[in-house]
Amino acid sequence: MSIRWDPLLARALARELDGLLAGKRLRALRFDGRTRDVVLLFGERSLVWRLHPLRGYPEAREAIEPDPTDLRLRARVRRVSSPPDERLLLFELVGERTSGGFELIVELLGNRMNAIVTGGPERVMRHVLRTREGERVIRVGQPYVAPSPTGRAGAERPIPEEEWMARLNPVPPPDRARALTRTIAWTSPLNAATFLADDLGGPSESALREGYARWVASAHGSSPNGPVLLDTDRGPQPYPVPLHGTPSRPVSSLLQAFADFARADHAQGAAPAALTLSPSLLDRLERAVAGAERRLVRLQAELDNREDPASLRATGDLILARYAEIPQGAESTLLTDFDGETVEVTLDPSLPPHDNAAAVYARAARSERASERLPSLIGDARRHRDHLRALLQGAGAGTVGASEILSALPERSSASAGHGEAGTLPYRRFRSSGGLEIRVGRGARQNDDLTFRHSAPHDVWLHARHSSGAHVILRWTGPGNPPSRDLEEAAVLAALHSKARTSSSVPVDWTLRKYVRKPRGAAAGSVVPDRVRTIFVRPEATLLDRLADPA
Repeated sequence: MSIRWDPLLARALARELDGLLAGKRLRALRFDGRTRDVVLLFGERSLVWRLHPLRGYPEAREAIEPDPTDLRLRARVRRVSSPPDERLLLFELVGERTSGGFELIVELLGNRMNAIVTGGPERVMRHVLRTREGERVIRVGQPYVAPSPTGRAGAERPIPEEEWMARLNPVPPPDRARALTRTIAWTSPLNAATFLADDLGGPSESALREGYARWVASAHGSSPNGPVLLDTDRGPQPYPVPLHGTPSRPVSSLLQAFADFARADHAQGAAPAALTLSPSLLDRLERAVAGAERRLVRLQAELDNREDPASLRATGDLILARYAEIPQGAESTLLTDFDGETVEVTLDPSLPPHDNAAAVYARAARSERASERLPSLIGDARRHRDHLRALLQGAGAGTVGASEILSALPERSSASAGHGEAGTLPYRRFRSSGGLEIRVGRGARQNDDLTFRHSAPHDVWLHARHSSGAHVILRWTGPGNPPSRDLEEAAVLAALHSKARTSSSVPVDWTLRKYVRKPRGAAAGSVVPDRVRTIFVRPEATLLDRLADPA
């Protein structure tokens, strides 16, 4: 089910949230690109904005601890508002440790539901969760441009009744609803029948005047009626006022109406927001599923492509039987087998014939051992793959908890220890399509170590602009710039290891490492790059597995 948003509903919800959240400390923000959810983490509760086009509603949920990958703004809510006659909610945030402020903007524009975090007087977009961008450019690093205003009359103050009558009375009755919603503020297809007073028996002048009174009371007055849950032909609909001719029941608040709507939505199969499952944990689970798939394919290919041990042993026997016929240092030779057929035998020219025979017998033994152990390993790998798949499916349905997922995933320390020295290095290794090594820092302190102790002056340094994240080093010893494809892949890794990973386009700054300096007394991971150039990339999570360096 989906909510129909109009300016009246957006304004009423903004007022309710302002009374609830003004002055509250926002611990963190979470942008989840999978579910299209934005989660505001407060100490007393979490507010989830579900921005999927088929959902599109807020839920007040239990308080949870922020995840390390969540965006920590250290801010308090100054106020929550909605511009007149618009379907936008603005969360104005005041930084606790900085003089600057932020905004969280939630756009509720039909199937274009977006969430944007902006900062500074120019409202530069720092984080984006985008459903669709329409005609505007919604991109990290660019100034935020609001949707075009409706420009309808009566947004700030009521139009006179005479103007109302002049706009609507000459219009043929079948076209009045369209004329109303196109020209008069705070109206929508949801409330048009009420503001045209269709329930009073038709297009009479008295009905139009009654509709005007209703519009003034709802759009510019203080309606005595509280919020309701409408029973529409499209399902339940939270709304700030009752609508004439539409069954409804009163609720204590709009958030309560949305909670009732969410229960009905869940009853129809929609999964509730799984707040305890952070995007980083789901990333790990997805990578584990992909790794299990690759292991199963690799084991099955090893079984299918193994050499025939009987044929190998026959070749070894033939080499020993025709020992004297084999030229010294030959890479291959033609021998007559025991059935009188001529066969070509491949040899290692550095080995004498008897050692070549021993090598062939060793291959036969390995093939026999593989035929004994691989079926069992394949069965275990298939069960493990299926278990991880079930966990991932359960995570999407909200039936699997974090502890169950963590128990099925390898410990991070043991996974890195398998690479020997790599487990103690301050970076993760990747390998570009062109074979260049890419190093990705593991954290703020490790970023400093990577940049200034594990890179060369002519290596390429990269970092996602306007977003905290990993330093990335592309090893480069050639003249000029590295190949564009390798540079772009390194930039994608920088975007994926930043807070902007859920954005559709991320600006990544790059320069030579020798142009990066660390000011005296700067915080861990804080550097000042010079001679910076910028590349815009789309974060593609599949690149993590494709470029992972097994070495």
